[in-house]
Amino acid sequence: MKVLFFFIMLYLPTLTFCDEVLMAFGESIPPFSFPESNSGIEIEVISESLAFRGYTLKPVYYPLARVPLAFKQKQVDAAMTDLGHDMRAVNAYYANSAVVYDNVLITLKKSNLTITKPEDLWGLSVISFQGAKKRYPVWLAPVDQAQKYFEQNNQLLQVLTLDRGRYDVVLSDISIYKYYALQAERKSGKKLNQIKMHRFVNLNPDDYRPVFWDEQIRDDFNEGLTYLKVTGRFQAIYDKYITANGD
Repeated sequence: MKVLFFFIMLYLPTLTFCDEVLMAFGESIPPFSFPESNSGIEIEVISESLAFRGYTLKPVYYPLARVPLAFKQKQVDAAMTDLGHDMRAVNAYYANSAVVYDNVLITLKKSNLTITKPEDLWGLSVISFQGAKKRYPVWLAPVDQAQKYFEQNNQLLQVLTLDRGRYDVVLSDISIYKYYALQAERKSGKKLNQIKMHRFVNLNPDDYRPVFWDEQIRDDFNEGLTYLKVTGRFQAIYDKYITANGD
């Protein structure tokens, strides 16, 4: 408790001004962003981190591929991520990771499957988000060649088809899967089958970091993000969207 109190006091906000930060985000990615309401895990974490030092977030939504282009053209002050573009080459400043997209392989617990290597997918049917085969070719190309691989961007359908046993494996981000599983249970009034998650790649938080043109705003954002984490507010934002009692 003394350590937590020290960190809270260290990072207590000092609101001295209010400045608007235009930030590029991709279009709707539940539960991370809901453009129609400017809400979602990512929007709220970044907004509250910036508010720690008195900034106001103004999200600007683009097709995902246009996010780094809008940033490079200085249409915005910041971007949710670089999508593989090295923004250090244009003298921009990377912040600490606000959220991570943590992709795992998901199976029904009753299937009693263990997946630790690509060969473990042989003979299994896999459903994933569009573009996953290009991102994970070692794992998914053999499944695709066996005509057992399917891509579906409606991630609620991924949850439902796994639960009904129409596919053996779902490849999804953990938070996205939990969000849609919660929506499915609320709609049906029934609990879904228990699942098992299999980590198949190492998670690197640096793969997905906000980027800013202004170094001071970046530093202030990082302080706010740290404050959210040491006070438990960061986890509370996640829980709001992906746990049954978070609403």
